[in-house]
Amino acid sequence: MEEEHKQEQPTPPQLHYKLIKIATLTVFFLALFFAIGGLGLKESSSSSFCSSCHEMKPEYYTWKASTHSEVECTSCHTDTVYKDLAKDKAQELVAQLKKQSTGTSAAPIRMPNEIPNSACESCHDVFKREVTPSGDLIIPHDKHENKGVECVQCHSGVAHGKVADRKMTYSTDLDKWDAEVGTEAMSDIKFIRPDMDTCIECHKARKVTTECSACHKTGMVPKSHKQADFATKTHGQQAASNLQKCNQCHKDMSTVPLEGYDDVSTVTKYLNKDNGIAQKKKNQYDYAKENTFCKDCHSVRPASHTSTWMKDHGNQASKDKQECLACHNYQQAGGISTTMVACSSCHPALHKGFDKQRHPVPLAEKQSVTEYCYTCHVKNKCTACHKQ
Repeated sequence: MEEEHKQEQPTPPQLHYKLIKIATLTVFFLALFFAIGGLGLKESSSSSFCSSCHEMKPEYYTWKASTHSEVECTSCHTDTVYKDLAKDKAQELVAQLKKQSTGTSAAPIRMPNEIPNSACESCHDVFKREVTPSGDLIIPHDKHENKGVECVQCHSGVAHGKVADRKMTYSTDLDKWDAEVGTEAMSDIKFIRPDMDTCIECHKARKVTTECSACHKTGMVPKSHKQADFATKTHGQQAASNLQKCNQCHKDMSTVPLEGYDDVSTVTKYLNKDNGIAQKKKNQYDYAKENTFCKDCHSVRPASHTSTWMKDHGNQASKDKQECLACHNYQQAGGISTTMVACSSCHPALHKGFDKQRHPVPLAEKQSVTEYCYTCHVKNKCTACHKQ
């Protein structure tokens, strides 16, 4: 009996313990791997990580000075799905390392795809957005959304001030970028906010009204336009003193394109200074004839043009020819949109400095008008001055 009790017990299987040990270590290292990977992914997803890249300094410092400085870069620029995020980062990191190692890193940086509406709508509800910063503007964001207008079509400069389009991100300038430069770049609101040209161009392309009342509650009529003598007297004087200001609104009211009234860029002036190209400087009188918006008033016969005006118009013209040229021109030209009456309608341009040698028929030294002249010329006009 005692010998039976002393029978040795079987030893625990060594393989079983080995499997447990391996499984424990595997779980530990997997947890460690994902913890480190998650921490690295989080750090590389932060906006501060973007600033560590030399080429990203302009984008980083303009973002810091923007209204979106509290929003992480990856909230707008990268898909938040874990798999896609890791894939994007791996590919981008390899691409950047190649560029840095070969010295071929290019600037400016361009996004392969535009920021989708979904990124903006994660913070902004366009269907409830009823207020705009100026208070005067009427911007129905829901209508734009329903018509397929992307947010970036209007708000492309909100985070970076269009520094790439402004030629501010060349590699030779990257070392100059800091918080001060970023703030300065974002201080010019015409690159931050959508301007009226953006709205007008889109409305024209989509055949939507461009009336002031469509976008402005007040109608945007300046105080000077409400004066009693503005239309009959002072509007021409104001145009003479600041035609650029008039053109800001009225160029979009013309049915034909207006050219030559915008400021010539410094680059254009520099490039043309040595090649003899001089652009004719247009004035308010040219503007009155070329802008079809002016036609409604300028094509109407003025009160001063009475039945006896034809007899007196010469004396008036000799006093101030420029005033006449607000509606008329010396010769008839296709560019005149306000009136069809020109000086040459009654006063042939050939009479000024007339060269008899150019006449197809030989003329005597003191040639008088004959019936033969009316073979080519119009008798009822010529006889107003010339008698046989």
